[in-house]
Amino acid sequence: MKKTTLLLAAFAVVSCNERNESSIQYGEPQEIETKTYEQLEKVNWLVGAWGNTTPEGNLTETWSQANDSTLTCKTVFMSGNDTLFTETIEIVQVNDNLLYNTKVSNQNQGKAVSFKASDITDKQIVFENPKHDFPQKITYNKISADSLVAEISGRKDGKESKESYPMKKK
Repeated sequence: MKKTTLLLAAFAVVSCNERNESSIQYGEPQEIETKTYEQLEKVNWLVGAWGNTTPEGNLTETWSQANDSTLTCKTVFMSGNDTLFTETIEIVQVNDNLLYNTKVSNQNQGKAVSFKASDITDKQIVFENPKHDFPQKITYNKISADSLVAEISGRKDGKESKESYPMKKK
């Protein structure tokens, strides 16, 4: 009797293992959910080095893809050998929203200020933060594959103000 019970138990274990293996090998395909970052993909035309030289100095913005959900940028404005302004930026997709987080040298005690995308097309991105002192709006307009205009705007000292920064791809 013990031999029969032992044989039945061994048969049951082997049968279970074979069923599990066959269900793995021949079962229905499992769908793997992949996260897409469609909003960020619309603005990947920013990636690259951009710049403009004016009588006041040389402006550069260098954008790169940090990971699937983030673009990063280093902005530098120089006059001769003097660095007048630096800024680090990241555009991050969180769920279906794009956030533009910026840290400007010697401003806001080194803390980032966040702007939320209000309009995203293949040729324009608009970020807004109505509670920020200035700017309240940051816009990037793609003019061509090698040309863009960055613009900051909003109320400054009680008046509407706008600054435009045309740039060419380097």
